[in-house]
Amino acid sequence: MSGFIEGTVREQTALFPDRLEDWIGEDHLVRVVDLFVNELDLAALGFARSAPARTGRPGYHPSVLLKLFIYGYLNRIPSSRRLEREAGRNVEVMWLTGRLVPDHKTIADFRRDNGPGIRRSCAQFVELCRRIGVLKGSCVAIDGSKFRAVNSRDRNFTQGKIASRIAHLEADVERYIAEMVRVDRHEKGEVRAEKVAHLAKRYGRVRQHIQHLQAMGRALADAPDGQISLTDPDARAMATSARNSGTVGYNVQAAVDTETHLIVAHEVTNQGHDRDLLVPMAKAAKNALRRDEMHVLADKGYFSGRQILACHEAGITTTIPRPETSGNRLKGMYEKADFAYEADADIYRCPAGEALPYRYTT
Repeated sequence: MSGFIEGTVREQTALFPDRLEDWIGEDHLVRVVDLFVNELDLAALGFARSAPARTGRPGYHPSVLLKLFIYGYLNRIPSSRRLEREAGRNVEVMWLTGRLVPDHKTIADFRRDNGPGIRRSCAQFVELCRRIGVLKGSCVAIDGSKFRAVNSRDRNFTQGKIASRIAHLEADVERYIAEMVRVDRHEKGEVRAEKVAHLAKRYGRVRQHIQHLQAMGRALADAPDGQISLTDPDARAMATSARNSGTVGYNVQAAVDTETHLIVAHEVTNQGHDRDLLVPMAKAAKNALRRDEMHVLADKGYFSGRQILACHEAGITTTIPRPETSGNRLKGMYEKADFAYEADADIYRCPAGEALPYRYTT
């Protein structure tokens, strides 16, 4: 007899209720998270409130919140409010936390107050992977991503932005003055008085805005990198791949093992470019993997002769494409990269196969 698969009746009483343990497989990922966190010395890693206070209301153990944080990271749930909801409805999280449902404010405060401890926990995980042989570490790829801050572009100031805004505002001032003169000549009575008062009020607001921008320009003289962000002081304006576009945020660097795709080192910076970040990221990955020699891959944004030399002196081999800084390619002409150097003969081989001997050095 054909039909549909029927579900369980909601009012059905079970003699032996289901256990959370029965819903989690033996090879489930949350078991790894639970075991890893339970083996950590949270007090030594710098987590706050690792020991309960003698007085006051009992709080959550840091291990519970750390497990919840790691689960959110693995499942792309960064929001503390969403983690709170998952703790009340997700069987995996119920098993992991013992049916505890921390408030979203508690989760957010834990993440804010234990940043160094969380970083040390990540380092412990990388060390564990290295010891059990998961991370070979012979080759590492480095790249950066631009993350937008809560600071909008209108709340970020540079000398160029201030000059442009003052020019626009001064043009508005000239337009208001011209309009006031026109109204004064052609209007009469109450209509004239109302229009003049309205224009005078807008003129005063624009002048006040110009004075604010001029004060901001004087403050920029003391800024080390020529930028000021009002909402998020550490955020900086950065160019993005989109044409004529940019964002105010952070440049997050990550070094990833090419075999396992595990992040072995990461750093949050506010530098708008990657040229000076190759050496610190490569050395951080090398120290995390405890290797004497290592191979690093990066894109052309990291190309810098000084950075490559410093990596070579530290025992790090780099493979980075050289950016095309010449416009000859667009003109249909050859560039230096089209000529192959032969070290034995000390010559360059041109695209046509002819040898270019050494003449002189400049």
